[in-house]
Amino acid sequence: MATNAFLDNYLPVAILTVIGIVFVAVSLFMSRMVRPSKKTKEKLSTYECAEVPIGDARIHFNIQYYLIVIVFLIFDVEILFLYPWAVQFKHLGPIGFFEMVIFIEVLVIGLAYAWRKEALDWIQ
Repeated sequence: MATNAFLDNYLPVAILTVIGIVFVAVSLFMSRMVRPSKKTKEKLSTYECAEVPIGDARIHFNIQYYLIVIVFLIFDVEILFLYPWAVQFKHLGPIGFFEMVIFIEVLVIGLAYAWRKEALDWIQ
């Protein structure tokens, strides 16, 4: 009886997984067969948007740009946790409220740390 429940629960998942893998493999194979593969000077150039490349494609960016982006992504993703908490706020009770207060305190401490290390200053 256990094997019947196993098949009832996992057979559809296994079938969909196989179908997904086959679909991806066939799509990649067909695109390789159909696409043009003639390599020309224009095709191998840095840009393909009808603009002539000027200078070197490797330019240096200020590291502050990357730091600001990383800090933004961290806080942006963490703030996403507030939505499901707000939806279930009535059902969580006081323990859920205090857990979120601790979570927000950790975010504020991280923001204060980034601010103190001057990671948020655009120009130094």
